[in-house]
Amino acid sequence: MKKPAFRKKSGAGPEEPFEPAAVEPAGAGETTRPAVGPPDRSAGKTTQSLLAAAVVLAAVLGIAEARPPASPAKADAAGAPSTAQVERTAAVCPQPLQGLTGSTTLTAYTPPGTGSATGGAGWLADQSAPAVPPTAAPSAPASAPASAAPSGSPGAPPSGSATPAPDKNAAPADAKLTLTKPGTPATGPATNGDAAPGTGAVATGALAPGFTVTQTTVVTEQRGLGLSGLTCTPENTSFWFAGASTAGDRVDYLSLVNPESSAAVVDIQLYGDKGLIDNDAANGITVAPGSSQSVLLSTLSKGAVTDLAVHVVVRSGRVGAALHAADGAKGADWIPASADPAPTQVLPGLPADTSAARLVVWAPTDDDADLKIQLSGKNGWFTPAGNESIHVKAGMVAAVDLGKVTRDEVAGLRLSPSDDKHAVPVVAGLRIDRTGGNGKSDAAWLTGSNPIGARATVADNRAGASTLFLTSTGDAATVKVTASAGSGGGTPATKEVQLPAGGTVAVPAPEPAGLNGVFALTVETESGGPVVGARMLSIPNKDVPMFTVQALRDDHSTVQVPQAAQDPGVVLR
Repeated sequence: MKKPAFRKKSGAGPEEPFEPAAVEPAGAGETTRPAVGPPDRSAGKTTQSLLAAAVVLAAVLGIAEARPPASPAKADAAGAPSTAQVERTAAVCPQPLQGLTGSTTLTAYTPPGTGSATGGAGWLADQSAPAVPPTAAPSAPASAPASAAPSGSPGAPPSGSATPAPDKNAAPADAKLTLTKPGTPATGPATNGDAAPGTGAVATGALAPGFTVTQTTVVTEQRGLGLSGLTCTPENTSFWFAGASTAGDRVDYLSLVNPESSAAVVDIQLYGDKGLIDNDAANGITVAPGSSQSVLLSTLSKGAVTDLAVHVVVRSGRVGAALHAADGAKGADWIPASADPAPTQVLPGLPADTSAARLVVWAPTDDDADLKIQLSGKNGWFTPAGNESIHVKAGMVAAVDLGKVTRDEVAGLRLSPSDDKHAVPVVAGLRIDRTGGNGKSDAAWLTGSNPIGARATVADNRAGASTLFLTSTGDAATVKVTASAGSGGGTPATKEVQLPAGGTVAVPAPEPAGLNGVFALTVETESGGPVVGARMLSIPNKDVPMFTVQALRDDHSTVQVPQAAQDPGVVLR
């Protein structure tokens, strides 16, 4: 592991804009008289300057009028924004952290779109350089002639034309995986080895809306045995994780990946049951451009801490961050980044055979939090006996063992203020364990999640191994589940699912006919809700019920574009 470097940066503030003074014309009733003495030649110069300024201003206004926007917005009476598909989507996958016997698979997918976008490309590349295509072609040697062939000869560019610019939407030459069309996933192995880097993923054009990348790792050695998976997330400046630990056999790593062309400076804040754990080594960590860095949490926590909340704060630049937890032979998985702190947190994805569950909650430094604990079962929300609430002190972490809380039914968990007038934003995580008949187990971590919105996708699904857990947090809802074609062939399949108000339903994933390879699952909210959901991938190995759970999150395939109107008068302001 690379030792963190420390760097502080400062910059000057922006300059204030210069505003020219307004020129006021003379009043209509004023009378001018000849001046006594020699003629003033500066008056003629002033008149010429004013005339020149008027000509320039007229020219500017003329250009503004002659060149209207290519597609002027047609604002309605309310000035409502319009909806447009995104044209570029990027995500960052962490270092595999797979040990000696692990293998990691990357799967990329874009759902079929309904918009007008065409062309584009999707690709994944190791983070040895920023995950963007080249923007300039290699320059020719200085001694080379301007044209190797005479003008007009076959293969020569037309006379007077420049070398064609490279396609900015094309995948780079070093891409490790490319996605060629919507509707069919692409899959391949991640780079192997203990020093394997993170991965940058980019999609443009028609492949950008809904572009999703899933990373899945299988580890077969006894220590660290388990299935680890996550949906790769966009780079950002703030990440929250709840449920980390440095106690017992826990080995938790924070993976930082910088896909940008400039260095990033990161602070890692650890909170335990006594508040913030102060450690200078956790501040000012420099992540070089196009690089990956792993940080072992036990080097920052100053001793064993059973339950931790981790806040990654990026002071300069942007990074991708992910937290991997391994609990000896008891299981391993990624702890997903939580939704932003909020008074109510919903954690979907508890399987019916949950053998143990541990809830970890952090409250902000300015106020305590008193929270109700509720479960969403097949008939709606209910309060589990013996675990009705949790109190969290300001700036600290509280944890509670919920045991076999699901009582052999699938569920989602909700935390909400005990008193609606005292709503405190919190961060929450939930460790869940599944145990086989031989006593061997695996673990996964759930986190506070936002509704899936219009559409959400998870890319890596395998025959007979995927289950969806869908919870309607409000009214009864209808969702559509679509299984894509397989990466090696197959015909898509669709299923409609009804959810009762406040209820949770387990849905065995529909599978494409003639499936060959892996496939993607897309969930769309058709009515009611809001709906939260998660996908469980279960791949038993060596009598261990290995599994991983990923929350379904809105793919943000569209953006709101505000209405705009042409206003040439802006040049006068």
